Parts: sequence; structure tokens; C-alpha cells
Amino acid sequence: MEIRIGDIVTMKKPHPCGEKRWLVAGSGESLTLRCLTCGHEITVSKCKAEKNIRSIQKAIQTST
Repeated sequence: MEIRIGDIVTMKKPHPCGEKRWLVAGSGESLTLRCLTCGHEITVSKCKAEKNIRSIQKAIQTST
């Protein structure tokens, strides 16, 4: 599964604030995810995140 910075991922379970969508703020061996409603950031291992992702909305690539 290819996840890049700027993608929006929809998780299976919601954050306590009620949002299921997270912005990918950092990637590598672990992912840094930012909640789109409250802005809370978490760091989770890539393999654990991939198990809980339902869908990925790819970031829009702009070429200049």
C-alpha cells in the first residue's frame, strides 16, 4: 500500500472527536497522522496503520 504525505486516509474506527479521516503529515517506517476535525497528531507504525485503513484519497499533484 503506497501512502504519501498529503494523502487523506479513512480509518475503520473513529477518533474520540468523531472523525474517521486523517491527513498523512509524515511517512517512513511510521506514519504521522493529523485528525481533520480537531488537529490531534498521532504517530503509528506503518503496518498497524495499514490494517486499520479503509480507503485512501490521494493528494492532488501539481506540476510547475
